[in-house]
Amino acid sequence: FGIASDEKFVITTTNRKEITEDNFSELVQDGVTLYLLQSVDQMLLLATKERIDFLPHYDTLVKSGMYEYYASEGQNPLPFALAELIDNSLSATSRNTGIRSIQIKLLFDDSQGKPAVAVIDNGSGMSSKQLNNWAVYRLSKFTRQGDFESDHSGYVRPLPVPRSLNSDISYFGVGGKQAVFFVGQSARMISKPAESQDVHELVLSKEDF
Repeated sequence: FGIASDEKFVITTTNRKEITEDNFSELVQDGVTLYLLQSVDQMLLLATKERIDFLPHYDTLVKSGMYEYYASEGQNPLPFALAELIDNSLSATSRNTGIRSIQIKLLFDDSQGKPAVAVIDNGSGMSSKQLNNWAVYRLSKFTRQGDFESDHSGYVRPLPVPRSLNSDISYFGVGGKQAVFFVGQSARMISKPAESQDVHELVLSKEDF
């Protein structure tokens, strides 16, 4: 790597966790991308890519969420799908100390390749590991445990009140991915953890599947 004998460096995961002798076996596994940096918080010079491989749970086929949308008793199911996406933003901004900003944009041009629905918030953000877990179908944000790092770490479900900006508003609870693919053909998640300078991007495409 062209490192001088007197030069100091660190090896980290994409979540900027430094690899040490104590945590080597825990953090260094097949498929993990590592950074060789001068310091843990060094600015990356180029964008990097990390392939995510996972086997969808069998519930993807038998409980994909479409039944709830199409069985919505004659109501327009589109608002329910949007509510799922907004619900993620409500969770992410629940602990904001300042302004909570959640925007919904309907993009009818080709700026994103095709017309798109964009939900933008100033929440806590997700690491690459949390984005990975978001991609796993039927992995509830309230039941993740063990190796799964929650994408809503520390989030506490609000008290049951009428649906508002201080409550869970998702109607069916079938998850953001099902909502995305009910509305369109692909999902693009761009997230920057509040405590990190790294921006993480995840793309799920029906065409790729």
